[in-house]
Amino acid sequence: MSAENPILTYREIEFSWIRCEGKGSFLNSPLLKKWCDTEIDNGVLCVVVDLSACTGMDSTFMGTLAGLAMRLMKRPRGTLQIAEPGEKNRKSLEDLGLDVLMSIEPEDAAWRHRLEHVRSHLKPYAEEERKPANAPEVLEAHRKLVEADERNNEKFGTVLDFLEAEVKAKSEQGK
Repeated sequence: MSAENPILTYREIEFSWIRCEGKGSFLNSPLLKKWCDTEIDNGVLCVVVDLSACTGMDSTFMGTLAGLAMRLMKRPRGTLQIAEPGEKNRKSLEDLGLDVLMSIEPEDAAWRHRLEHVRSHLKPYAEEERKPANAPEVLEAHRKLVEADERNNEKFGTVLDFLEAEVKAKSEQGK
């Protein structure tokens, strides 16, 4: 795994914890999604995304968070929680309307009084190959942003058009 912008994880009974260090971007979005999907598939109802060491997030990373939050919301008591986002990351999430999909710094969270314990047990989430998000993954992340808040279509409409054309062209090449 690249030491740049690592993803660290930990699992408790009540929640699964994932921490993004450095920038949350299309480079580490696939790791975030893969780990969270596995946790959700294994029955986890609460995923906590620790942004205390995250220096910023791009739209692909935030779209990935939106998709994960939507997936969790389909389960009774399912929730995506954000720990210590800092002012910049909180504003980024709120500006895209994602704060309605996830709990940012919930007061009654099970992890609130265990921060030190959780962070002392974090382990790097590694894969043999670390690949940036490909066009279909980036497209899906941006679709989730628009699904979360229709106003995001104004912000990302051109990006969606470009990505849809790229994905279509690649699929036609493969035929």
